[in-house]
Amino acid sequence: MADDSMSLLETLRKVSAEGEIDVLREGVRLLAQAIMEAEVTELTGVPKGERDPEHRRTHRNGYRERRWDTRVGTIALDVPRVRDGGYLPSLLEPRRRAERALLAVVQQAYVSGVSTRRVDDLVRALGIEGISRSEVSRICAALDTEVTAFRARPLGELAYPYLWLDATVRHEAPFDRVGWKGPPPGCRSSPVKLGAA
Repeated sequence: MADDSMSLLETLRKVSAEGEIDVLREGVRLLAQAIMEAEVTELTGVPKGERDPEHRRTHRNGYRERRWDTRVGTIALDVPRVRDGGYLPSLLEPRRRAERALLAVVQQAYVSGVSTRRVDDLVRALGIEGISRSEVSRICAALDTEVTAFRARPLGELAYPYLWLDATVRHEAPFDRVGWKGPPPGCRSSPVKLGAA
C-alpha cells in the first residue's frame, strides 16, 4: 500500500511539474483505463501478459480508440478488445460518446432556448472538443417522448384549483397617406394573464 501511494505522489508531482497536463482530466483517464483493464482481466481469466491456458476463457485482441466526453473535458480512451468481441466497458454506454451529466446539460440548454449552433460553443467552454448540430438534435430527441407523455396525460382525474391562461393581444396601427403611424402590424404585442377560474 505504501508503494502505491508513493508512486501516486510521484506521478502527481511529475504531472504538475510539466504544467501542460490537466490533472483532473488525466486522473479520470487513468482511473477509466484501470477499470477497463480490471474488467478485461476478469473476462479473460488471466491478467495482461500472463500465459495460463487452463484458466484463460478468451484472448485479448488489442485496443481501439474512443473519445469520451465528460464533465472534465474530452478524454481519449484506449478500450481493450477481446477476440469474441463481447466486451463493453461498464462506464461507457453503447453508441454514446458523452456521459449522462453532459447530456443533461445539453438538454437543459436546448430547453432554455439555446440554439443548436450555440450549444457547440457551450460545450467547448466546458473543455469538450465540440458537438455537432445533428448530435444536439439526437440528444434532445429523447425529450420528445417526455413532452408527448406530459401532453397526453389525463387531466380529468386531478383537481386543479387554478387555471391560468396566457394570451397575446395584437394592436395594429392604422395606415394613413404618409405611411404607418407606428411599427408594422404585429410588432406591438402585450401578454395578457387572465385570473383564476
